[in-house]
Amino acid sequence: MSPYHVSMLSLRRTNYEPRIEIMPLIDVIFLLLTFFIYAMVLMAPSMLMPMELEQYASAEPAPPQPAVTVSIMLDGSIFVNRQPIALEDVPQRIAELTTEQDSKRVDLALADGPGTTDRAPIITTLLDELQDAGLEIYFMGQRTAAPTGEQPGAPPP
Repeated sequence: MSPYHVSMLSLRRTNYEPRIEIMPLIDVIFLLLTFFIYAMVLMAPSMLMPMELEQYASAEPAPPQPAVTVSIMLDGSIFVNRQPIALEDVPQRIAELTTEQDSKRVDLALADGPGTTDRAPIITTLLDELQDAGLEIYFMGQRTAAPTGEQPGAPPP
């Protein structure tokens, strides 16, 4: 062999196997987790009993803030934050809850449909006592569908 022998070097390429990068996936998961936690903190839970709500033409979305919910069912039974209560005990219970929540808002929900009892005296008694206590009262309900061509919230002709 000659001293000037040139050998052919073979270049070897390593075939890399495809990899799944886990770090970007973890970043996305934490971003979603943070978003949903923040969204839950900003939501004001409603302790409304499951019922079909009355429909109101003047319905507007309520401001998202803590509130005590009073539900009046078709049979005249009353629930404060999903707990059954007698009519005479409602103002005291609401006063306790509004003090705990540091809120003066009460959401009043009426079940829709023909009731088995007259709920008008219950509603007027509650409204009178709650307004005397200086509470903000919001009626909860569904917005009625506007006829074609009318804008929602527009007064009827």
